[in-house]
Parts: sequence; structure tokens; C-alpha cells
Amino acid sequence: MPITPLHLGPALGIGLLLKRLVHVPTFILANVILDLEPLAVLALGLSYPLHGYFHTFLLAIPVGAGLSLFMYSINKYLLSLYKLLLLENGDKKLGAFVISGISGTILHVLLDAPLYSDIRPLYPLNVNPLYNLLSAPIINNLCLVLGLVGLLYYIALLIWNVINRLLA
Repeated sequence: MPITPLHLGPALGIGLLLKRLVHVPTFILANVILDLEPLAVLALGLSYPLHGYFHTFLLAIPVGAGLSLFMYSINKYLLSLYKLLLLENGDKKLGAFVISGISGTILHVLLDAPLYSDIRPLYPLNVNPLYNLLSAPIINNLCLVLGLVGLLYYIALLIWNVINRLLA
């Protein structure tokens, strides 16, 4: 399946575990934004590879950087929401956004490249040295486990927040 919610697992698990270093909402969006490409191909019936140029490091990195600049520019408007959702514990500097955006899109390519023969992560080289490096069940299970870790961590954050409010 070219468009998968499984990318949310690593986004949530890794993002929350590193929430002091990264901007979690940017990291989550960066992990899924590249799947707009296959979605557009399928929805619009485009004569374009399902996993095209955005599933390469050459374009995934600038997409992540662009996303990070966009998220940084709107952060002040959403900071209250992020704090309410316990996704942020303070105002982050631009570097945290850039790290989040770029690492999220790179992680997306790294998770997809072993699964799909049409991905060329090292474009303009016409090879995929990562293809079949790991099997689909291994990658899918990794995504599910990281998602479970992230979900449990998020529930723990919610419980901790409630306890702190009750004791305050």
C-alpha cells in the first residue's frame, strides 16, 4: 500500500521520546507529507511514478526544510494548541524545526525504500540499494511497535499532567 498510516508510528514514538530536541508536530507531519505524492498520482490518475522524486533524498530534504520553515512561521498561532495536546513544552528555536522536518522526511524515505522497487532514494542514481534490505513485516512491525511506544508514552504524559493538576 503506497499510502500508509504506519508512518505515524515512528513519528509518534520517536517524536515524543525526543520531544525536548524536536518539534513534535513538525516531525509528525514530515513523516507523512511525502505520501501526498502517491496520493496525487492515484487520485488524479497521473502518468508519474507512484513513488517519484519526492521519495528521493534529493527532494525529501528540501521538502522537510520547507515544511520546517512553514511550521516555524505559524508556530506562534498554534503553540497554545500544541501545549494543550502536550506535544510541546515550550517555544522551540528554528533549529529544532529544521531537524524535525528534515529527519522526518529522511525517515520516511528510509522506511519506504526497502519496500518499493520503484523508489530511487539516491536519485539521480537509478538504483535502490535499500530495496529488500528489510522485509515488509519487519518494517511494519517496527512501525507498529514505535507507534505503541509513542501511544503509551502519550498516555503517560496525559496521566502525569492530570496528577500534577490535581496536586497543584
